[in-house]
Amino acid sequence: MTVNRQLCIGLVLSAWLKGGDWRRPDSGVEKMGSIDPYIDLAKMAEKSKLDFLFRADYLFVSPQMLGDSANFGSPDPTMIFAAIARETERIGLVTTISTTFNPPYVVARQLQSLHWLSNGRAGWNIVTSIEGAENFSESPMPSPQERYAKAIEFTEVVRKLWESFPNEAIVIDRESGMFSDKDKVSPINHSGEFFSVKGPLTLPAHKSGPIPLFQAGASDTGRNFASSIADAIFAAMPDLESGVELRNDLRRRAIEHGRDPDAIKVLPGLYFFLAETREEAHELHKAAHAHLTIERRHASLKSVLGLDLSSFALDCPVTSDMLPDPNQPVRSRTHAELLRRYITNHQPTVEEVLARPEVVGSAHWVSVGTVEDVLNDIIERFEAGAIDGFIAIPGGSEKSLKLFFEKLMPRLVERGLFRNEYTGITLREHLGINTTDHYDRDTVLKGVPVKNE
Repeated sequence: MTVNRQLCIGLVLSAWLKGGDWRRPDSGVEKMGSIDPYIDLAKMAEKSKLDFLFRADYLFVSPQMLGDSANFGSPDPTMIFAAIARETERIGLVTTISTTFNPPYVVARQLQSLHWLSNGRAGWNIVTSIEGAENFSESPMPSPQERYAKAIEFTEVVRKLWESFPNEAIVIDRESGMFSDKDKVSPINHSGEFFSVKGPLTLPAHKSGPIPLFQAGASDTGRNFASSIADAIFAAMPDLESGVELRNDLRRRAIEHGRDPDAIKVLPGLYFFLAETREEAHELHKAAHAHLTIERRHASLKSVLGLDLSSFALDCPVTSDMLPDPNQPVRSRTHAELLRRYITNHQPTVEEVLARPEVVGSAHWVSVGTVEDVLNDIIERFEAGAIDGFIAIPGGSEKSLKLFFEKLMPRLVERGLFRNEYTGITLREHLGINTTDHYDRDTVLKGVPVKNE
C-alpha cells in the first residue's frame, strides 16, 4: 500500500431504511418527512471529518418503491443539500442530477448556486437515467448509447457555462465605480447535436474553483465517459475481484485520456451491517432482506439479466451457456455485465445467484459483522488496489450507524487510513484536486485517447 495514502469516505443520507429495516422500533421512519434527520446525520458525518455526503435521486415511482418498502421516490437532493449547507461548514455535498431529462442551463445554475451557498462544497453526481421517460414526454427511453452521447454534450455545456462568468469578473472597485468587468463575461454560443445554448450563466463561478464531478458508469461506454471527466467514480463492485478489475481498467483509461490516474478516486458503495457480535449483524442483514421473497428475486434477476431461473432447483448450477443474449434490453447494463462475469467465472447455484447484490440491491459491496470484521474488509480491498475509499451506506439500524461513527471511523484514524481533522474547507481540497481536466467530446465518444488542453 502506498505510504501515507488515505481513504476518501462519503456517506449516503438515510440509507438505513432499505428493505424491511423501517419496521424496527429504532428505525426513526416517522421522521422521514422532516429535514431535521438529514441535518443531524450531516453533523455526525462532519464531526467524523468525512469528505462528503451523497444523495441519489429518482425521477419516477416504480412499483418496488411502494407497498412494504419505506420509499416513495426522493425529495430533490439539491434542495436538501441547500438546507444542510446552512448547518455545516466543511463536509462536501454531492447532489445527483440527470443529464437525460434536464436542461443544462438550469442544472449549471442550480449547481453553481449550491456551490455558493456552501462556500465551495458542492459536487455533481452525473447520471443518465434508466427510467422515467414517460414523465418528460420522451417515451420510450433513449438507448444507452444516445443517453451517454447526450451526457457528454450536456457536461460540456455545463462546464462552458461555469467558465462563461469567471469569479475574476467581479471587481467591486468603489473608487472607479466598476462592480464587474463585462469583458470577462462572455456567451458560450454552443450548438451541438442535442443542445443549443447561448449563455453566459447568470452568476459567477465560486472562488474555490470548478465543482467536482462524480460518475458511476461501469459499462464500456460508461467507463470511458467516467474516466475522461470524473474526479470520483461511484463504482459498482460486489466483490474484490470485480473491484480490482474495475479500478485498474478506469486508471488505464484515464491515462489514455491524458489524465493522471491518481486524479480519479474509485469509490464503491459499502453497504454495512454493524453489531457487537457477528450473529447479531447477520440477523440485521437477514431482516433487511426478509421482504425479498424467492418470487421477487426471480423477477429482479429477469429484470437485471433477462435470465429466468424460476423453473430450476435452488441447488442447480448456473453456467455461462445458460446466459441470454448480451445485447437484449435490460434494466441496468452495469449490473447485467457484473452478474454475467460472476456466473461465467464461478458457476454458482441458483440460490447463490438469487442472493447476489446485483439481484437484491444495487450491486453494492456488502460487509456484515463486528467493527473489526468490517475494518478488515475495508483494509483488504484497499491494500488489494480495489478502492480509493468508499461511500458508506448504513444498514440494519441506527445502532449500526452509531457503531460506524463511534467505533469504526476512529479505528480507521488509528490505523492511519483516515484523517483526524480537516485540512481544507472545500470539496476540491478534500478530494485533493489541484488542476482542472478538460476533454474533447468527439474523442471521448469514439474512445480515442485525448490530450489535456
